[in-house]
Amino acid sequence: MNQVDLTSVFEFMIEKIETGLCAIDESGRVIVYNKKMRELTGESLDQITQRFLSQSLDFNLEENMLQKVLASGQGYKHVKQTFWNARGEEVTMMNDYYPYTLNDGTKIAIQFSHDITQQEFLMDRPLSRYGAPLTFDIITAVSKSMKQVIQQAKIAAYGRIPVMLVGESGTGKDMIAEGIHHELSEKNERFITLICRRNEDTLLAQIEKYIALEKNYTFFAERIEFLSDEAQNRIVELLEQHTDRNHVFIASIGEDPIDLIHQGSLSKNLYYLFSNLTIQVPALRDRREDIKPFVDDYFARRRIAYGISVKGLAPDVEEIFLNYDWPGNLKELEVLLDDISALLTTEEYVELIHIPAYFKWKLKQAEPVISEQQTLFDFSQKNIQPLDEYMRKVEDHYIAHALQLNNGNISQTAKALGIHRQGLQYRLKRK
Repeated sequence: MNQVDLTSVFEFMIEKIETGLCAIDESGRVIVYNKKMRELTGESLDQITQRFLSQSLDFNLEENMLQKVLASGQGYKHVKQTFWNARGEEVTMMNDYYPYTLNDGTKIAIQFSHDITQQEFLMDRPLSRYGAPLTFDIITAVSKSMKQVIQQAKIAAYGRIPVMLVGESGTGKDMIAEGIHHELSEKNERFITLICRRNEDTLLAQIEKYIALEKNYTFFAERIEFLSDEAQNRIVELLEQHTDRNHVFIASIGEDPIDLIHQGSLSKNLYYLFSNLTIQVPALRDRREDIKPFVDDYFARRRIAYGISVKGLAPDVEEIFLNYDWPGNLKELEVLLDDISALLTTEEYVELIHIPAYFKWKLKQAEPVISEQQTLFDFSQKNIQPLDEYMRKVEDHYIAHALQLNNGNISQTAKALGIHRQGLQYRLKRK
């Protein structure tokens, strides 16, 4: 096959792959911008080129990461960004950035983007309540950092201080908020969760209704940075109008408040409301000693509720859990344990065989694969591979993505790919 034909194959695959791809050269020219990336951003190649010229390609990121890669010659992995695209849709992407030098010496920067919007929505769901009030006494946390979080939260409860909880999705900010509510010496009537991703007119009406009532309430505004500036300032006005009351107001955000203010996502007036106490809830990867207690507590509750026999994780599975980065934090861990529990009958320990296929693919993708990803989309003459070998790598990558989208379900994945179930199983076994 000659070079012209092979180039057309590459172009076809770039457009079909379910990973967003963008690449620029040193002059700022966008040389790759595939269909998936256009779907994510809602913009055409011409539009993105114009935006790039204004140095705003990376939406709400503080700096242009592709330019940063070109300037530093360094790659950056697992850079998460949430933004509203050109179609008004909220999108969350996980990005990997790599520098690369072509045969002619031209330096380029490549961006690989994976759509994790649905996973983010999942991770923002509250952790299970097990049918009981979520007090600080039943939160399983042995790490020094989480003990400090709980101590600060208790101070907020004792002083009925407005508090802002800062942390990634799924870290348990909702647990801390509810813990504050139950720790109040003078009990409030009710804990009211305000989901700020939803219609803000309805949310404001809910606050206006309860804040004017005779009884005191605990308000928890989950991811308050998703409200408009007008809505955030309206909340401040409502709280100032009812300073004679003894309500407790708690809010959570997903990023550093100063960065959010700089991006225009967080009102300065609202931030000043929480200036007395801001609590940083650490990611699970930064407090791995909390993983096993959480798992043990989860299975203890399952044994009580369902009479199952499982005691915990087998040593090799425990090692996997302790070494995995858990980008979805406690919520991702809980969802995985839910899926594993559905497969258990009389087993006493969770073995590798019980780990869902989608999580095994996550583990595989988490391994260092920089050189493989770079060569997969390296179109220079020097690195041309036999077509059948290359196509197999692309097929493996695509199957992995399909499995992840279908939560490891073989039948659904096979149907989505348009192949027989047995055909998919054969491809998985050959790895």
